Amino acid sequence: MMTREFLLPDLGEGLTEAELVRWLVAVGDSVTVDQPVVEVETAKAVVEVPSPFAGVVAKLHGEPGETLDVGRPLISIAEVGSSAAEVGSAGEAYRTEERAGAGSGNVLIGYGTSDSSASGRKRRRKGEPMSLNGAQNGTAVATAEPAARQAIRVVSPLVRKFARDLGIDLHTLKGSGPDGLILRRDVQLVAEAPTSAALAPTSAAQAPTSAEGDTDTSTGLGVASRTPVRGIRKAVAQAMARSRTEIPEATVWVDVDATELVELREGLKKRDPERTPSLLAFIARFVLAGLGKFPELNTRIDTAADGTQEIVAFDGVNLGFAAQTERGLVVPSIRGAHRLNARELDSELRRLTAVARDGKASPADLTGSTFTLNNYGVFGVDGSAAIINYPEAAILGVGRIVDRPWAVEGQLAVRKVVQLTLVFDHRVCDGGTAGGFLRYVADAVEHPGSILADL
Repeated sequence: MMTREFLLPDLGEGLTEAELVRWLVAVGDSVTVDQPVVEVETAKAVVEVPSPFAGVVAKLHGEPGETLDVGRPLISIAEVGSSAAEVGSAGEAYRTEERAGAGSGNVLIGYGTSDSSASGRKRRRKGEPMSLNGAQNGTAVATAEPAARQAIRVVSPLVRKFARDLGIDLHTLKGSGPDGLILRRDVQLVAEAPTSAALAPTSAAQAPTSAEGDTDTSTGLGVASRTPVRGIRKAVAQAMARSRTEIPEATVWVDVDATELVELREGLKKRDPERTPSLLAFIARFVLAGLGKFPELNTRIDTAADGTQEIVAFDGVNLGFAAQTERGLVVPSIRGAHRLNARELDSELRRLTAVARDGKASPADLTGSTFTLNNYGVFGVDGSAAIINYPEAAILGVGRIVDRPWAVEGQLAVRKVVQLTLVFDHRVCDGGTAGGFLRYVADAVEHPGSILADL
């Protein structure tokens, strides 16, 4: 009998570290092969990591909020019947085995924030002993922690999710089921009397830390909270700062009469409401056609170690689009977008937006774009000089479509007007190219019928 040490696996896309969000198991729990044991957050997404082994959890290597490097010990799992003395004794032997490729091979089953299971465990303070209690076949193991810190007696993942959605800490509940098992009705009772329940943040790793009594020296004001910059927010901050630092950007914009495009879509929707592309899908199709005529904007600049630079052009377009989620701004990528028509683009826009907002987008879904489309009109704003999605060369922003007075053949009329804004890397092209691309897209929006006939 032995204990196997599972190392944090390579999560792909060049990611070298991940932040531990929460454990889905506790010391003493029994686990099966491919059972999710921990939730970690990379710079791209929240990832559920399953165990390649079956056995009993012997040790958890890390606490929520801690950043772990790939290859570092994540969890130790003892085969059933292993003695405590064996815990850790086989660690080095297993690391050799792991490097040789042993294990289940199913390192990652799925991506995203799981709503099916979660430990709901509180963050352990430094110096506080880790719980060794657990329940197996109805027999409790000795504990080194107070009762309030013992393993939560919850079997149903639905009850865990119900409590998490309500912000209720399961550690504070006393179950009414057999042997103190926490049932749904126990959570419901606490929800109906919130003053008796201790509320816990959804994620200890992302929650603001208490700053009560703290005063900011520069303003003299009290500090309400301090929130660590981690995970996706950290990745966004780094990318935006690098874009502003390295890319000499320029901005051009134009107001566009989108009345014909709106009328075209309304006509299609009357005939086939289920398959009518969104306005953004049509604009995306025009953008892809424009990039075919002005490929300089579908490039990036690579800098070698000696400082020399080259412009890298691509045979095709991976179209990124900005999507606002509860975890922050992400940019899903429609790979091979140049091969898709408006209906196919609409389908991909909807699919990737849904998985991103559900926290289930894979690293591959959120990387590899070569040009980004940013629809900030959904926030009710007309225009914005967006920051280029590093290391791309350009980003096109789309404002809201509003009724405005507009001159049509010398006569004043009310038209559907939208502002298009292009921010581009001045190193890859000059204003003539950027202006030509923007004018092409604007003309396509104003006269979509003639453009679509050629696509």
